[in-house]
Amino acid sequence: ASAGSAAAAGKVPAQAADKGMPGAALGLDPASGQDQSDRLQAAIDQAALRHVPLVLAAGRYLAGNIVLRPGTRIVAPAGDTILAYNGKGALIAATDAADIRVEGLTVDGGFLALGGGAANALVALVRCADVELDGLRLKNSAGHGLKLDGTSGRIERCSLSTIKGAGIFSVDGAGMVIAENTITGCQDNGILVWRSKHGEDATRVTGNTISHVAAASGGTGQNGNGINIYRAAGVMASGNRITDCAYSAVRANEASNVQMLGNQVARMGEVALYAEAADERVGAAGFEGAVIANNVVDTAAAGIVVTNFNNGGRLATVQGNIVRNLFRREQEPQDKRGEGIAVEADAVVANNVIENAPTAGLMIGWGRHMREVVATGNLIRKARVGIAVSGAAGAGACVIANNLISGATDGAIRAMDHAKPIGGDLARGEKAPAHIQLAGNVATV
Repeated sequence: ASAGSAAAAGKVPAQAADKGMPGAALGLDPASGQDQSDRLQAAIDQAALRHVPLVLAAGRYLAGNIVLRPGTRIVAPAGDTILAYNGKGALIAATDAADIRVEGLTVDGGFLALGGGAANALVALVRCADVELDGLRLKNSAGHGLKLDGTSGRIERCSLSTIKGAGIFSVDGAGMVIAENTITGCQDNGILVWRSKHGEDATRVTGNTISHVAAASGGTGQNGNGINIYRAAGVMASGNRITDCAYSAVRANEASNVQMLGNQVARMGEVALYAEAADERVGAAGFEGAVIANNVVDTAAAGIVVTNFNNGGRLATVQGNIVRNLFRREQEPQDKRGEGIAVEADAVVANNVIENAPTAGLMIGWGRHMREVVATGNLIRKARVGIAVSGAAGAGACVIANNLISGATDGAIRAMDHAKPIGGDLARGEKAPAHIQLAGNVATV
């Protein structure tokens, strides 16, 4: 604000303070075409000091290095107020600033280079409690869209598009709610929920629409995901619609007690819904607990996978899902997939419908890595092998009961040594290995 303005002098009219402070009254002019950083910062400071919202008029404001103060309120006409990045620092940042509210603002990065580290985002918030971002539009970021570090609160009804990193990246969150956002055109990931070390996170990712996520930075699953959960326990991903991702719709790595519930998923390049443990690198750990239920998966290299018992991945229920139209990636030298559902240890797989699986409808175990699996009440249609279960030495107990398998071209239930069948069809009289118990299964042509 200019030095002579009422706000700068500490003389804000009572009426303006009651309804919020208009940006125009503080010297902000979206029609000027000039850099508004200093005036915008002064206006934010004045409004926060007086505990009133800063109301920004429609138009385009060129700015950068804007710092939000504790208690900041910014209100803008949805979609009509554009904060355009001037190429300096993060566009908007805050540290140790509680109770921030921003509503309706459009943030345009213009693909200009952002600051490094925590500032590698259009909006970067560090250790900010009780944040509410509602109806923001973030676009054209050379880094992430929104980066949250040690932050709690709600991110709702925001739109994020053409982002080179991740749309929303939360690290060490505290019960964040990420709900009803629309995210499209991210080059690496849609939503990341990570922790710097294993611990309770309890973030809820619900009702979001995520589409067209690439894996521009490469890797074997670190990128290309609609939602990626890493080391964060107690996270729920529910009611999301996720389509056209290079790898997974929801990918949980080293994430215990994760829930994937009621998501609509289509056209994934790898495993659609994935609970995995890390490899055996230093500091890696497994996971315990995954509930994957009532999802619809249509078209993926694999539908639902709960894996890496060799690295401590265990304990899951997979139930009530529809998984269909799987495909094999024949161009891959080893990891071709084509399974509907795959599990390994301490798991119940119940009441799922699996259709069109070119490798196996249900895969239980891999070599000796199988323990205490129950598969019951599943309908499997049009698979090469209906149920492929590990018959290898060292594999643990498995119960396969009351499943209906229709149209399996290479056996309804087959014991396997890794990818190689052992003996004939267990559903048609072949004797099962001692650790596999079958009852009440029906196989039809």
